[in-house]
Amino acid sequence: MERLPTPAGQQADIPDASPAPARTATATISEQGIVTGWSEGARELLGYTPTQIVGHPAARLLADGTGEQARRKTAGRERFSGQVALLHRDGHRLPRNLLAHRRTPQDSRPAEWLVVTAVAASPRTPDSQALREWVFSQSPCILAVFDPDLRLVTANTGMESALLLPEEQMRGLRLPEITPGPASEEAETKMRRALETGQTQHMQAYLHPTGVSTQRGWSTSLTPLKDPGGAVRAVCLAAHHRQQEHLARQRMLLLNDAGARIGTTSDTQRTVQELTDIAVPRLADFAAVDLLDTPRRGSEPTRLPATGPITMHRTALHTTPNNPSHTSHDGHDGRDGRDGDDTHPASPPAAGEKILYPALSPVAQCLAQGHGALYEADDPALTRWAAQDPTAAWIREQKAHSVMVVPLRAHGTTLGVALFTRSRRPEPFEADDLWLAEELTAQTAVHLHNAHRHAREHTTTMTLQRSLLPQTLPDQGALDIATRYLPAGSKAGVGGDWFDVIPLSGARVALVVGDVVGHGIRASATMGRVRTAVRTLADVDLPPDELLTYLDDLVIHLAADEGGGAEGTTETAAGIGTTCLYAVYDPVTRHCTIARAGHPPPAAVTPDGTVRFLNVPAGPPLGLGGLPFETYETQLPEGTLLALYTDGLLQTRDHDIDEGLDTMFQALARPAHNLDTVCDRILTTMLTHRPDDDIALLIARTRALNTHQTATFSLPSDPAIVAQARQHTTTQLTTWHLDDTTTYTTELIVSELVTNAIRYGHPPIQLRLIHHNHTLTTEVSDTSNTTPHMRRARTYDEGGRGLLLIAQLAQRWGTRHTPTGKTVWTEQTLTPT
Repeated sequence: MERLPTPAGQQADIPDASPAPARTATATISEQGIVTGWSEGARELLGYTPTQIVGHPAARLLADGTGEQARRKTAGRERFSGQVALLHRDGHRLPRNLLAHRRTPQDSRPAEWLVVTAVAASPRTPDSQALREWVFSQSPCILAVFDPDLRLVTANTGMESALLLPEEQMRGLRLPEITPGPASEEAETKMRRALETGQTQHMQAYLHPTGVSTQRGWSTSLTPLKDPGGAVRAVCLAAHHRQQEHLARQRMLLLNDAGARIGTTSDTQRTVQELTDIAVPRLADFAAVDLLDTPRRGSEPTRLPATGPITMHRTALHTTPNNPSHTSHDGHDGRDGRDGDDTHPASPPAAGEKILYPALSPVAQCLAQGHGALYEADDPALTRWAAQDPTAAWIREQKAHSVMVVPLRAHGTTLGVALFTRSRRPEPFEADDLWLAEELTAQTAVHLHNAHRHAREHTTTMTLQRSLLPQTLPDQGALDIATRYLPAGSKAGVGGDWFDVIPLSGARVALVVGDVVGHGIRASATMGRVRTAVRTLADVDLPPDELLTYLDDLVIHLAADEGGGAEGTTETAAGIGTTCLYAVYDPVTRHCTIARAGHPPPAAVTPDGTVRFLNVPAGPPLGLGGLPFETYETQLPEGTLLALYTDGLLQTRDHDIDEGLDTMFQALARPAHNLDTVCDRILTTMLTHRPDDDIALLIARTRALNTHQTATFSLPSDPAIVAQARQHTTTQLTTWHLDDTTTYTTELIVSELVTNAIRYGHPPIQLRLIHHNHTLTTEVSDTSNTTPHMRRARTYDEGGRGLLLIAQLAQRWGTRHTPTGKTVWTEQTLTPT
């Protein structure tokens, strides 16, 4: 069979080279002309990395100062296209065809422009002449070329299939000679008119092979073919089957509707019911979905057994109302209590029933093979199954003449099977129906899989998040504390909000509240790392501003690690945006020191009921680097209420931030003895539904140590004063009614600490004892910044054993630096008497 010749009589070949993949440069620009998004293709085209251009005016990307002109052209329009001179980072001009679309989100977010252009790439397709030949010869439509005498020159396989004739037997004949009839005569008349006028002609024709009575409707176009000079040299007949077009259109409409109607919720039963509802009656007269199991929320779906029968659960079904096999959604089988009536047609299993499919049944075979199958009523596999398995008897009784069995598979996991039958509709299922059913079940399976995966991820994230938060509050007496944590109710998942209460030396307590950017397991894991770092830095007794500086460096390193070490890329932004507030309260002096990094300021309620924000300087969020943090110091009366929280408490959909602040102040101002009541009152007042973002809330009420719980002694820098320091200690511990063992141990500790301060420090020297909450704290301060370190003393060393002795006598010890020097402290746990 001859075809249109290729150049030089050779078959066209696809280039052997492996070209680079094509790219698209993509950017998003706000209505104000600010770049908000930048793709890798855009970086390749113009040389800017995302961090270099995002947040800057888009006008800097345009050559010749055409920014204002571009703004005028796009004003009031939804789309823009045309050639624009772009400006590369190195300064040279790049004329490019741009296509821009104005996108308006469904939610309250502002509109933005999506701008795209192609980045040049090597060709990946065969030459155009070969493509034209392949399109002509392999098109499923009818294509034929007739010369000026209206005799056939060439025809494609679609023409051969429609007329059941090979091309060589039709070549040289006129259309009425190939398929006699009025339609051919009309087509030839219109072909002659096309040759004469040079205009395309249209008609509706019924072409059919000679001797075949079945007529098929075709939409036909007769197009004149012109040479480069404009002279008409031939005419092309192109015909499309109208019925096939109609069916294809209906299938695409059904598929489009399915995308909107299937998977509207995360409920498994509702999702599969949506599948059956959309399939009946537009695809089938009956549809049912059987799942391998109905997994609990967050658990893995049941795996497909390797051999043997398969147990499944009928989860959903739908049938046409006047179908004999009609079963309602609630599982009622329509038998009206006549289960023993053998004359009543068998009904399919109802929703909720358990079904056992034999290993050789079409359902089991479909699941084993992993693809769908079509069966006619007399198919041996279907007949054998209906004869041997009572479960399938309804297929024969209800006169189903065509059956489809399609597995529900997603990401390599088989979740169940869908059955479709036709009994009232006369035409059987065909290959295109099977393709449509597979698309519908694939959509459904993806929604089911995602629902299971999201539930598992949410459960895992919640478990991780709660395991990283404090399980119990530490035993301390400086503050009364109550906390709450509420995970987000949105699909974004659990975030990285956290709080912590950290006892420090000298009866002080650190309060921490933070928020790691993002949601999900990644955010929770990052939160755990940041919280661990805060605890480690707090143990070193760093001031709040210095602690946040170290924490800022840590977040920068975490972001660089998550971005593959390529700082400056968009991946490194994963850690940027983390916020933290760190406060230290001293119950001896009632002094509170606070610093914050991009976090909302704390609120304070004094004992007289006055509510105010503490004016803590607003430091930048963690992860930016290079910017300082400032501390805020204040004296708090005993009984002052402190409220530390994350921004999820204020950013709710019911009100703006100002209204949220007013509501929180009103809730805090109402007196309550129990701090748990304060927490619950704030949450119930400010939230009417599950929050859109995580919320961490920490409420603390300050206490103060009275003068009877502390003792301070100023000591001269003289070795002879060590004995006097021991005497001061013995007298004070006797006043506190502590036992002799504690007194003896404390004397040894004081001797070592005071001796070291005299020998290695600078005056003045101060000894302070704090008896608080079954803990005895001993502190010796001097004005030297030298930090003592424990070392292993050799046999004949005269020193080096003091700190080792202190470590054995005290439960905890350490050093903290002050603006005027350092303090070496120890803590002893007292046995209650």
